[in-house]
Amino acid sequence: MKKDINIPAVKEIGIAIVNQKEEEEFVWRVYLINFNSFLIKNVLISSRGYGSINDKKKKTSSFSHFLGDVDQKSCIPFELLNDAVFGLSNEFLVTYYIDNVIYDKKYVFLPDSIQEKHFSSIPILNKKGVLIK
Repeated sequence: MKKDINIPAVKEIGIAIVNQKEEEEFVWRVYLINFNSFLIKNVLISSRGYGSINDKKKKTSSFSHFLGDVDQKSCIPFELLNDAVFGLSNEFLVTYYIDNVIYDKKYVFLPDSIQEKHFSSIPILNKKGVLIK
């Protein structure tokens, strides 16, 4: 039965976390990036954090973000992230449509992976940060 289900592969979609100055302070902002040469529709992102800090199990609230349509080769900020949760796994489940076909993929930033030593230059966004594609 499972072999009969077509699960399309997600390609050229990324989640980036960057530390940027807004007004008088630096904030951690999460972006969805569409690297494709076409629009993706009805984008929905669910996010949550989970894991252990100081040997105590922790989890964050779950959030849902409806972004609507995301243009080709563009990015949209959708969440602020508090650095207090960097010791947790931070998960983003992205769901969207292309030509009435649903796509989804889970992006997980592992504990302590959001650090400057892991920063790279992020195309389209033109900033440095951590990217999962």
